[in-house]
Amino acid sequence: MSQNTIGIDLGGTNIKAAIFDEKYKTVVEKNVQTEAIHGPAHVLNRIKETIIEMLKISNLSQSDIKCMGMGIPGLLNPDEGLSIFSPNFPGWENIHVVNEMERYFGIPTFIDNDVRVNLYGEWRFGSGIGFDNVVLITLGTGLGSGIISGGNVLYGKTSSAGEIGHMNMYRQGRPCKCGSSGCLGRYVSAVGMVNTFIERLNDGHQSIIQEWIQEDQSQITAKMISDAYDLGDRTAMDVMQETGRILGFGLSNVINLYNPEVIIVGGGMSAAGDRLLNVVRETTAKHALKLSNEACKIQEAQLGGKAGMIGAAVYANERITKKLSNRIEIET
Repeated sequence: MSQNTIGIDLGGTNIKAAIFDEKYKTVVEKNVQTEAIHGPAHVLNRIKETIIEMLKISNLSQSDIKCMGMGIPGLLNPDEGLSIFSPNFPGWENIHVVNEMERYFGIPTFIDNDVRVNLYGEWRFGSGIGFDNVVLITLGTGLGSGIISGGNVLYGKTSSAGEIGHMNMYRQGRPCKCGSSGCLGRYVSAVGMVNTFIERLNDGHQSIIQEWIQEDQSQITAKMISDAYDLGDRTAMDVMQETGRILGFGLSNVINLYNPEVIIVGGGMSAAGDRLLNVVRETTAKHALKLSNEACKIQEAQLGGKAGMIGAAVYANERITKKLSNRIEIET
């Protein structure tokens, strides 16, 4: 039986896809635009076309693929293979992704949340190697998270366990798309940090970034804030430290609740590195339970943009192994 596995990381901007061999070495990798604005059918066709092209490049056929894993943002039912809702995909509601892919390719297919497949990747091949109690947070447009406790990935009743980004930090805070307000992700994310920075400018604080953007605040990015920080810009430094403090308070709660050995910080905003994480560590040292905090490391993710692809492949292999094992038990 073939041991090759396909891993797909579906994002609002790009589809990252790869075929891995039995040792998770990359056979072929593709990165194409999602073109989500054209609707669900178009996105699914983009995925199919990408898979077909990878098979052609690698001289593999569908029968050479053991299984396929897909990381999909938003709410989903992994057991049903159903993507319920994804906020960055217009018209994306109740999409039977697994049915669609299995019908087309005849390859056993499994889906999970995009952050959880990143978690699988970092756990097996990145910053989580050797740990049984791991929390991954991804800092990008929002704040995503996944949790491993006692060697098991936590899902919960509706496969939405560990929504750290929606931890309420302020009773009357910034509104959130979830319907609440004051959620951690509204402050600790690329968008959140930029909003904090703009609030400072509107309060009269000065920054070198004002020269870069020529008064067009819509141009401000998290990277600009990091760059200004490195130049000693006081407003940028204050905003980075404030963001780190808020994240530190949030992760203090996470440490107290889940008692992890390591908290892995990934996503585009993790490029801020110790500019952000030093303040996070200082805050958890003061506010998390002492014993739990001393047992927990906070560090950057290692796999970057590859985590979702390889994690999706790992997840698919675990699911199909479990599925085959259950079938054998039933037959015997």
